[in-house]
Amino acid sequence: MRNQPVTYSAEATFGALADPTRRAVLDLLRKGRQPAGQIAQAFPVSRPAISKHLRLLRRAHLVNEHREGRHRFYHLNPEPLRAVDSWLEQYRTFWTTSLNNLKAFVEAEYAKELGGQGTSLESEPHASGAADSHPNELRPHIPKLESSQRPKEKSGRVEQNRSGHRPRKNRTYRKGDRHS
Repeated sequence: MRNQPVTYSAEATFGALADPTRRAVLDLLRKGRQPAGQIAQAFPVSRPAISKHLRLLRRAHLVNEHREGRHRFYHLNPEPLRAVDSWLEQYRTFWTTSLNNLKAFVEAEYAKELGGQGTSLESEPHASGAADSHPNELRPHIPKLESSQRPKEKSGRVEQNRSGHRPRKNRTYRKGDRHS
């Protein structure tokens, strides 16, 4: 039974990776094999809580346990993470393509905007003060607002009582209402 191939459940892997403490345990185990007591000392939670996290990681096949006497050593099993990585690769490809298309669109729009103004990139002053450090750098055109166009600032303070809360509104009572 030990030499049978293991199939990894993506649901169990993602469920195990959902908790930040379990992700931190995996980061700790990237450095190498660690005893359970040393893993538990690295976290501010109780040892039984870390034992539960390790049990869930073991059931998801993300860590392997090895017993030596009365000590338990854990080490990282990267195989289920490779399955997650291959699943994520589809999304990396999608986002790389989408961001490249966005970059091309923004550069084309910027070139149109500059072409319409009759100026070139080299004739504009650099905002950073470094002359011609990146001539193809994208610099947004920010128009100056007239005083009438500027957003109005909030004036006045909100009234607060001694505890820092707003006072209650005065209530109007109808005839027959109880109030104390």
